[in-house]
Amino acid sequence: MFDKNKATIILGTQWGDEGKGKLCDLFSNEADVCARCQGGNNAGHTIVANGKKYAVHLLPSGIVSPDCKAVIGSGVVVHLESLFKELDDIEKKGVDTKGRIFVSDRCQIVFDFHQMADGLNEIELGGESIGTTRRGIGPAYSSKAARTGIRVTSLYNESEFKERLEIIVGNMKKRYSTFDYDVESEISKYKTLSERLKPMVLDTVVYINDMIRGGHKVLIEGANAMMLDIDFGTYPFVTSSNTGVGGALTGLGIPPSLIGKTIGVVKAYTTRVGSGPFPTELLDSTGEKLQKFGAEFGVTTGRPRRCGWLDLVVLNHSNLINGYTSLNLTKLDVLDVFDEIKVATSYTINGEETKTFPADLNLLQDVTINYKTFKGWNQSIAKCTTFEQLPENCQIYVNFIQQFIGVPIEWIGVGVGREDMIHIPQV
Repeated sequence: MFDKNKATIILGTQWGDEGKGKLCDLFSNEADVCARCQGGNNAGHTIVANGKKYAVHLLPSGIVSPDCKAVIGSGVVVHLESLFKELDDIEKKGVDTKGRIFVSDRCQIVFDFHQMADGLNEIELGGESIGTTRRGIGPAYSSKAARTGIRVTSLYNESEFKERLEIIVGNMKKRYSTFDYDVESEISKYKTLSERLKPMVLDTVVYINDMIRGGHKVLIEGANAMMLDIDFGTYPFVTSSNTGVGGALTGLGIPPSLIGKTIGVVKAYTTRVGSGPFPTELLDSTGEKLQKFGAEFGVTTGRPRRCGWLDLVVLNHSNLINGYTSLNLTKLDVLDVFDEIKVATSYTINGEETKTFPADLNLLQDVTINYKTFKGWNQSIAKCTTFEQLPENCQIYVNFIQQFIGVPIEWIGVGVGREDMIHIPQV
């Protein structure tokens, strides 16, 4: 699972919700460190372990594994109250987190006013809204880019914190006509929050580099997914951070030379939450069937996910940028109930066939999707533990995907539990 003196990265290949948490959980059983590199509590991972279900948003999935340290890296934006609620919730389920969670002193803080601004921005956009989770992630990254944001380290400099807070709230009040915010009350609240946070604060740049170079097993867990990347996704219907390999490097402060395996997690079909283009979306009974049998509702918001067939144009685009060494195909068991399964292999745009994903989203309005159709297997694969045990039609489907992309499928998810994963060893 881990190369010597190299970190392993697990990334989402589509629009998120691929099931990264499960693979991260499996790797975390062997890892010394599991680190989040970007995003905020707009991400959501569900882990099922030892008969219990854990929903994490800010916390790295490794927090569920008792011998794994969890790191929230510098590229993450942190809403402290949400972080502490998550910690309290999983501790109530018997997970001991004491001394196992570290937060970078360089992390930007998400304040309640960022969440207020997020909602106001969506209202202003009206019919062109992005469909954010309204967790304040975009406004927090905007503050960071404008160099008015507040980092964790500033919490422990009272005068600096007060000055920066007054500036950013003042800017918010100028920007929005209705923006009522009590700065003094916020200062008082953060005195309490910062005291609880203090034992967790660490220079994680030094820590992560030392752990990798020292031969420890380090897992890097990406949030969101490649098609939500602010540069390479379906802009502007994207998140506010870099969700690929580049975001892992800059979010943790490590060089490319310290990266070993880069694993892409791909759902056996495609889903998306929120607004934005979705070429293979199914607005019919088939889409409803995928949603029902896949239990496609957001971990963070509870919103129903839009569903469609697997899109290999999207997966090729994702692989081109991240260079996956292997793939984890998840939720393959959801397709057990389909007589016929389709996969998008190319688009026809303005009469020309293309296998690349366009930057101009307007081109997708009249796109024709070119599909390859497969026969379903119409039987449960839940108890399969090897690739050879999968039905023949299922094997054909899996083999086509890995041959088309040119990346081996090393793991296959056949159920919701930690143990419901077929591993295909790579030579």
